[in-house]
Amino acid sequence: MKKTWCALLWLGLASMNVGAKECRDTSALEPARAVVRDLNRIVAPTGIQESYKARIGGIDQWISVRGQDRANPLLLFVHGGPAAPLMPSTWQFQRPMEEYFTVVNYDQRGAGKTFNETAPESISDTIHIPRYVDDVIEVAEYVRKRYGQRKVILMAHSWGTIISMQAALKRPDLFHAYVGIGQVINVRENERISFEYGLQQARAHGNTQAVRELEAIAPYPGNTPITRERIVAARKWAQYYGGLSAFRDESKYFFGAPLLSPEYSDRDRCAVDEGNVFTLGRVLPEFLEVDMKGVRQFPIPVVMFMGRHDYTTPSQPTQEWLDRVSAPYKRGVWFERSSHMVQWEEPGKLLVSLLQYVRPLAQPAQG
Repeated sequence: MKKTWCALLWLGLASMNVGAKECRDTSALEPARAVVRDLNRIVAPTGIQESYKARIGGIDQWISVRGQDRANPLLLFVHGGPAAPLMPSTWQFQRPMEEYFTVVNYDQRGAGKTFNETAPESISDTIHIPRYVDDVIEVAEYVRKRYGQRKVILMAHSWGTIISMQAALKRPDLFHAYVGIGQVINVRENERISFEYGLQQARAHGNTQAVRELEAIAPYPGNTPITRERIVAARKWAQYYGGLSAFRDESKYFFGAPLLSPEYSDRDRCAVDEGNVFTLGRVLPEFLEVDMKGVRQFPIPVVMFMGRHDYTTPSQPTQEWLDRVSAPYKRGVWFERSSHMVQWEEPGKLLVSLLQYVRPLAQPAQG
């Protein structure tokens, strides 16, 4: 897989170069997928394992619900991207969480399995942040009613933090708490910090090619329009030097995950690429204007999981925001061995932190 797409995970800013390969017949991998499928089977009598379509925001969207005990708190996990679904990679990190939470994932509009359910042109004019925010709210409403719980824990990663934080602000009554991983506070500030890190690392490593490419777009973001091409150039080297996965120059473990996913067919795997391309141009202009720095009051408990080496959505602005905000409860947790991919990089600490700081915030599950 080419690093160009790897470097742009959280925004889907480039076509999935492996897409053409993944759209072919991968039935030869079915024996390996069968092993993953069997390992992931939830057999406990109290458990739940469901994958289905639900009518959300006027279209069918795919939802996955997994947990060892239906009485556990519901945790709605909103994926990044846009159009980078978690569902085909949850087999890599989620099973321990399922012992203590009933975990809900869904493929957002224009993403993964959901992309295949609706003709793209019919939803083209709905690819806007406010619609995604309302989708988060509708999913939360749907699952809390379906599973008989009064509220859910809302957790989000990367792009998902933008729409989920806004959902929490809009409908705090639905949520026990909000958990941000790779939180986005101010996009332009993130771009500046990421660029400066990449340039500093390139110079420190004597990487003349990288220095040349980065200096060609300096100052960044500056006053020049932030185009796809400029973002590609700016993020390429920051993430090569560990800003996506700490201490790694690429993240094959994530980008190869759909190939072994028992949740996804070849058609679904192809849709990841198609959804990236479909979504990006439509949402990018308003995404670039995202700025949550002005939010000084947060209505529910808020917990931020921050990768120390994250230069995809840099953690510094998140810590600064957390220091200023007033909330019923707030906590920042640093992941010292992680960059942007916290749930893959430190899954043990993620689980312990959820149990220590988040699960106690969930009121009695049944309501």
